Formats: sequence, structure tokens, C-alpha cells
Amino acid sequence: MKRFVMGAMVLASALASNAALANADLAKAKNCMACHAVANKLVGPAYKDVAAKYAGQKDAEGKLVTKVMKGGSGVWGAIPMPANPQVSEAEARTLVKWILTQK
Repeated sequence: MKRFVMGAMVLASALASNAALANADLAKAKNCMACHAVANKLVGPAYKDVAAKYAGQKDAEGKLVTKVMKGGSGVWGAIPMPANPQVSEAEARTLVKWILTQK
């Protein structure tokens, strides 16, 4: 039983890592990483900073999905974030969920 539990934990960890990697790959594929990075500010804020700013806000996911798709300005400085018409709503939701988990 102990081996089964350990095996299940390893499998769950691997699946979670692959999901996180897949979302990072989606961010690269949709050109998000041209302006953002996980840990460092580039043109736009670091994803860990976005996650910290929106932590605990019930409407954060919806707000950020809209920003990913339609763009926004004024929250992180003078440089606006352009709309990304390449990103579907489902992809934006996947990206935002991943971004909000960054630390």
C-alpha cells in the first residue's frame, strides 16, 4: 500500500509539472513571453507579480482573461498591453489560471 501511495504521488506530481510546462509552452506559442517572464519584469510585469497582485480577488480570473484578449493599460505603468487576437477565450483562461499560480 505504501508503494502504491508513493507511486500515485509521483504520478500526480509529474502530471502537475507537465500541465505547468504545457501552459508555459502555450504562453510562448501565443507570444506572451515576448513581453512577460515568470520571475522578472520585461516590458510587462512578471507573472509572479501578477499572481501576487491578484491573489485572493474573486474576480481576478475574469478580469485577466479579458485583458489577455482585449489588452489593457494603466495598471502596471504607462506601456499598454495590446490585445492578443491569437488567443481564444479558452486559451486565455488556461493561461490566466497558470499565471495566477506563479510564485
